[in-house]
Amino acid sequence: MNRTSDILVIDDEQVIIDAVIKICSLDNYSVDTALDVKTATEKITKNYYPIIICDIMMPDGSGFQILEEIRRKNLRSSLIMTTGYSTVENAVNSLYKGAIDFIPKPFTVDELLSSVYRANNYQRIKEKQKQLYLQKLNDEVLYVPCPSKYLRLGYSTWIFQEREGSVLIGVCDLFMKTLEATQEIEFQDTEDEIAQGISCASLKCSNDRNHKILSPISGRIVEVNEKIKKYPSLIEKDPYFEGWIYRVIPANLDYEIKYLISCSSDRL
Repeated sequence: MNRTSDILVIDDEQVIIDAVIKICSLDNYSVDTALDVKTATEKITKNYYPIIICDIMMPDGSGFQILEEIRRKNLRSSLIMTTGYSTVENAVNSLYKGAIDFIPKPFTVDELLSSVYRANNYQRIKEKQKQLYLQKLNDEVLYVPCPSKYLRLGYSTWIFQEREGSVLIGVCDLFMKTLEATQEIEFQDTEDEIAQGISCASLKCSNDRNHKILSPISGRIVEVNEKIKKYPSLIEKDPYFEGWIYRVIPANLDYEIKYLISCSSDRL
C-alpha cells in the first residue's frame, strides 16, 4: 500500500479542508482530501495515511464508517474525529470505537496541531511496539498500560472507582508518552463541574505546545491533587498512582461508563 500523504482529511465543507491544509502545512505535513465517505473509503483502500482527520457527520455516511473500515482492514492509521460540541456524546463514542482524539469545530490552530502532534507520536510508538514484537524483544517497555481495575476514555484518561462513591481521574501513560516534558498543568478548581469528553485540565509542555485533557466522566471536583501542583513531573513519573489529577463525585457514571474501556482488556 502506497503512502501518498501524511494526512487524509475527510469533510464535506471545503472551508474546513482548506483550513486543515493551511494549518498542517505550518508543521510541514502533506495533506490529501476527500469530500465524502465514498471517496475516502476508496482512498484508504489504495493508500496508507498515518493520520486521518474525519468529520463525524457526512452527507453520505459518518466517521464511524471510516473507523469500521480501518478496523475491518486492519489499517495502521490513527483517526482524529472533528465534531461540534452539540455532538460530544458521538465524539466520546468514537474514542470508544477506536479514534485516538476528537477536536471541536471550529478548531484553533493550536488545537489541531497539538492533536496531530500526538497522533504522529502515537503512530511512532505503535510502530516501534510492532517492530519489538516481531523481533521478540518484549522486555522493552514503551509505555505502561493502565492497571487492570481502571477504566479509560480512549487512550487519554482513566478513572478508578473508590469505595466511598468517589472516583480518581488521571492521564494514561501512553498519552503522556506522546508529549514532551510537562512544564505546567492548568487545573480547574474544587467544586467545579466537569463533563465527559470536555477538557478538564491542560498541559503545557517543554516545546510550548498546550494539550487539553479530556475528562473521562462528568461530575463535581471535590479534591485537586496538591502533589502534582507542586511537582508537575509526577503526572509523567507515576500517572496511575501519585500522579492522579482530581477526585470527583460522578454525576452520571451508570450511563457514561458504557463509553469507557476496561483496562483489564489491555492485558489479554
